[in-house]
Amino acid sequence: MSYTIDVYRREIQARREPLDFALFVAFFPQLVAGPIVRARDFLPQLTSRPAFSSVPVRACLTLFWIGFFKKACVGDNLALWIDPVYAEPAAHTASALIGATWLYAVQIYCDFSGYSDMAIATAGLLGYRLPRNFAAPYFSRSATEFWRRWHISLSSWLRDYLYISLGGNRHGAMRTRVNLMATMLLGGLWHGASWNFIIWGGLHGLALIVHRQWRALVGAFHAPGILRPLSRFAALLLTAWWVVFCWIFFRAGTLPDALITARAYLTWASPGSTSLPANVWPVLALLIGMHAICWRLRPEERAGAVPGIAFALAYGLAWSLALLWVPLEAKPFIYFQF
Repeated sequence: MSYTIDVYRREIQARREPLDFALFVAFFPQLVAGPIVRARDFLPQLTSRPAFSSVPVRACLTLFWIGFFKKACVGDNLALWIDPVYAEPAAHTASALIGATWLYAVQIYCDFSGYSDMAIATAGLLGYRLPRNFAAPYFSRSATEFWRRWHISLSSWLRDYLYISLGGNRHGAMRTRVNLMATMLLGGLWHGASWNFIIWGGLHGLALIVHRQWRALVGAFHAPGILRPLSRFAALLLTAWWVVFCWIFFRAGTLPDALITARAYLTWASPGSTSLPANVWPVLALLIGMHAICWRLRPEERAGAVPGIAFALAYGLAWSLALLWVPLEAKPFIYFQF
């Protein structure tokens, strides 16, 4: 669709080589779940044959391992805690429902960003560049920032081909709010014909509208001195709290199950008595810490500076350790269903 629209808008020229267009449409690393690749970014790479000498092999191999670890070692193991809770939410305590919801936020990030990492790495080994799809989204301090850092290729697609096409912010404040809400509702509906997905999209649309209104009211105000880090931390916590709350409607199998979990999330009350293991919260804190360290260090960018023998030994050890953590029952990628 983006290719057709861009050609219609005269933003790119139609491709006359059938094989080039076929490669763009059927390029296998990102075909199933993204990142969503646009013709304007991919087709220019076909003007010359990729040279293996220009491929950052160690960076790609490292990124592929990171993606595998996130998906198979973290995401699939968390599912063993999450799935039983969401299969019967009324039977679980409020702390179990809240814990499972926060763990699901980690799971879907690890599952989906892990796929994106492996797709980007695989394309990189073939000599092609795919766009980055995640940028530590849970460290965002607003809903607007979250959607600039979560599934970047989809959020930018929705912005350029839905929001702007509807008029964007060019026709007054009320029309802007309507366009934001319509875009997010359609984004939710894209995931499936379910009220849960529509509510999920509507909640994010509401958050975007509220944040836009807040910026208009507050303007360029900044908290003074020592209060500035506190205000930023509070914004980070509030954004994370809301984003995780929205995941309830994305994960729950039915709307009644989502409402039971949402009630527990908001009121800390639930009729159930089954709890999660006590080590859930330390595990969650450990995963957040590991993610923050990995985001700061960017090991895939540093891998090229490691000597060849040292890299080979470390890479083999990393795979040996990762395979020890892979659960016996493999889980399909969450976004394969979309």
